[in-house]
Amino acid sequence: MEKELSVEDTAKDSLEQSLKQAIFEGFVEVPMLPQVASQALTLAHDPEASAAQMAELIERDQSLAGHVMRIANSVAYTPLANLVSLQQAVARLGMIVISEIALTAALGAKLFNTPGFEDYVEFNWQHALATSLWAKEIANEGGVNSEAAFLAGLLHSIGRPAVLQTVLELARQEGRTLTPETVYRLENKYSQQVTELVVTRWGMPAQVRESIQPYEQLDANSESAKIAASVHAGARFATYMLDIGAEDDKETLMDLSALELLGLNESQIAQLLDKEDIIQQRLNGFSV
Repeated sequence: MEKELSVEDTAKDSLEQSLKQAIFEGFVEVPMLPQVASQALTLAHDPEASAAQMAELIERDQSLAGHVMRIANSVAYTPLANLVSLQQAVARLGMIVISEIALTAALGAKLFNTPGFEDYVEFNWQHALATSLWAKEIANEGGVNSEAAFLAGLLHSIGRPAVLQTVLELARQEGRTLTPETVYRLENKYSQQVTELVVTRWGMPAQVRESIQPYEQLDANSESAKIAASVHAGARFATYMLDIGAEDDKETLMDLSALELLGLNESQIAQLLDKEDIIQQRLNGFSV
C-alpha cells in the first residue's frame, strides 16, 4: 500500500516541481553580471590593451573603483599600501589580477535577493572567494591555467544563492512558509544545474564552463579536468582554512585524489598548505 503524503510533503513536492520547471524553462532569475566586471575580464586577455585602458574602464564606476583600490592596497597585495591611482595599481599588480579583483568586488552575496538567508549566502560567498584563491595557487603548482581556475573556483557554487532566490520567490508567490531544511535540500539538489546556467548566461569562457563540473566526470587527460580538480581541491582547502567543522586535516588534504590527478607530490602539497596565511590575508583583503 502506498504511503499517503501529508499536506506538508505534498507542498514540498509541488514546490520542487515548480523549481524544476523554472530551471528547465530557463526562468531562474540570474542577476546581470556587472558590465564593467565583464569588460575588465575581456580587456585583461587582450594583448593590445594597456594599463591606462583598464584604469579608465574601472573608473567609470566610482564605487567599484574605490573598492578595487582598497583591495589593491591591502596588505596581501601591496604591503606598503602606497598605490595612489588605478593605473599605478594595474601596472604594479597586472591586468589579470586587477580584473579578478574587479570581478570579486562587483559580485558578492548582495547580488542575490535572499531575505532571511543573507548571513548564510555571505558565508558561502566567503567560501567561494577562498576556493578561488586556493584553486589559483593549486593550478599554478600543477601547471594548468590558473586564471581559469580562479574564475571556476569563484563561480563553482554560484548556483546556490540563485536556487535560494528562486525557491524563496516561488514560495512567496504561492503563499507558502518554508523550513530551512526544505530550502537547503533543494539548494543542494539543484545548485550544480543552476551554476551551469548562471555561468553560461554570464558568458564565461568555455573552459570555465567545463571546469565547474565535477572533475571525475571529465576526461582525466583534459585541461578542463585538471582545472576542475584544482577547484575541488581548492574548495577542500578553503573548508579546512575557514574551520567550518569539516573532518579534513592536513593529512587528508595531502591524500586528495584531485591533487593526484594534477601530479602533485607531497613536497608540493606541503608548500601549498604553507601558503594558508597568505591566502587568509588575501581573503581578508577582499572584505575591506
